[in-house]
Amino acid sequence: MYYSDHDVLELIARIEKPYESEVIELKEAKSDFSFKDLGKYFSALSNEAILRGKQDAWLIFGMDDDKVACGTSYREGNPANLRSLKKEIADRANNRLTLREIHELRIDGKRVLAFQIPAATPGMPTAFNNAAWAREGESLGPLPIDKYEQIRQMQRPDWSALEIENATFEDLDPAAVKKAIELFLSKHRRHSGAFADMDDRTILDMANLTKNGKITPTTLILLGKPESTQLLNGMSPRITWTLYASNGSVTSYEHFKPPFLLAIDQVLGKIRNEKYRFNANGASLFPFEADQYEPEIIRELLNNCIAHQDYSMQGRINVEEFEDHLVFLNEGSFIPGTIENAMQPGFKPSYYRNPFLSEAMVQMDMIDTIAMGIPKVFQMQRKRYFPLPTYDLSDPTRVRVSVYGKTINESYSRLLYAKPDLPMDIVYLLDKVQKGAEITNEEAAELHRLKLIEGRYPHISITNTLASKTGQEVSYTRSKGLNEEACKALVIQMLSETGPAPRAKITALLSDLLPSGLTDAQKAKRVSNLLAKMKKVDKTIDSDGTGKTARWHAL
Repeated sequence: MYYSDHDVLELIARIEKPYESEVIELKEAKSDFSFKDLGKYFSALSNEAILRGKQDAWLIFGMDDDKVACGTSYREGNPANLRSLKKEIADRANNRLTLREIHELRIDGKRVLAFQIPAATPGMPTAFNNAAWAREGESLGPLPIDKYEQIRQMQRPDWSALEIENATFEDLDPAAVKKAIELFLSKHRRHSGAFADMDDRTILDMANLTKNGKITPTTLILLGKPESTQLLNGMSPRITWTLYASNGSVTSYEHFKPPFLLAIDQVLGKIRNEKYRFNANGASLFPFEADQYEPEIIRELLNNCIAHQDYSMQGRINVEEFEDHLVFLNEGSFIPGTIENAMQPGFKPSYYRNPFLSEAMVQMDMIDTIAMGIPKVFQMQRKRYFPLPTYDLSDPTRVRVSVYGKTINESYSRLLYAKPDLPMDIVYLLDKVQKGAEITNEEAAELHRLKLIEGRYPHISITNTLASKTGQEVSYTRSKGLNEEACKALVIQMLSETGPAPRAKITALLSDLLPSGLTDAQKAKRVSNLLAKMKKVDKTIDSDGTGKTARWHAL
């Protein structure tokens, strides 16, 4: 549950004697506090919270046992150091559970810190440094076996599957409902006969969009009218697209409310997706031209944000557009723990945050199978010779994914071009090297063995040997120029794909492909002769008009 600082002050004011309980702990911590002990309290309070049906527990610094503010200087003066506590705890807690929030307050003029601790995950007691703790009166002790088993036997409630009172089918967007049914039937077209006599509401049930004919949060998030979010008990799902200039200033933004099924394409339409030319083979002779971003990658990452967002945190999904990359942010911890875990073949997470919602998206082909989205996006970027997505998990309560719309290291792209069969785990390490991210000595040794990097660890870089060889071949080819048949094929391909074109455009296409020793005038003459031959002898092209105004087209 989200608490503002004002909410926390009111909560502290309402605490009655005895001021401490199994889910509230007051500590003076006037100057410092043992991180090891803080971790034990985190584990104990988290476990006690779930056993008592609470969403959160509280550890409060700067107050004595009588609830009198005495002030604390714990990690004072360095906000980044205080915020880093979330990651420090996540690194040592199972399932990377961490503080939901740290509230820095003033009570009677004294500094007070209130640490909001989430209840343990049902079925999984919270442990710190591989040990689970509990309250024993005013002390701490190992989690007793009876409490351990009680938590282990709990089932995680699925918020996305709950029935919403007072919600009706009138709260749904008709266009979104129509599209949802079309997507479901398309995915299951092999069994289309089984759905022939079913009405729309029955199909929505089969698609996990409703449950026993009742509206759920899943229904409203994917299909609900914008105003229907008021039925979600204070939660307000939203996607925000923001465009940044090169200096970091915001130049444009737009908010998108449900139905998210329709909002996805609306967000996609906002993103500038210009053509990008690059030389994966080390030459300007055959430049690749591609969209900066593969639309399927954008959809996949945005759909993953929707499926795995922690809606209880009341944050929004953010899509940030920069000149050369996109950033996708969603609230909630990264359930696999690390990107290496998520990349393992056959990986299955220990639980799903929104199972009903995720299953509905699978039924409409919005996401592949659960836990397959990350490998899929990695493969798509790899096939484009682009950098792999970067997952920033430094904030344990948020996932930040960056996708690049251009190459950042030519040697990396050329290696992928020259060695298309490299295993993904090796490509992942090369991607870390090109981004200056840390890899282990053992990982670097393996890349050295494969002759993919050079330099002495840790000062390593991707080898450019392949690039050098490619460049020598290109230099020879450029000096000689492409043969006539290759030039003809390029002209026919361009005219077939883009339609009629003037001679100047054809000259621009072939200019870099003709012998490098020719002058511009000589190149223009060579193109004129080529076009004449293709028209009169080969009869593969023709022109409308004459001279410079003529427009050439394929036959």
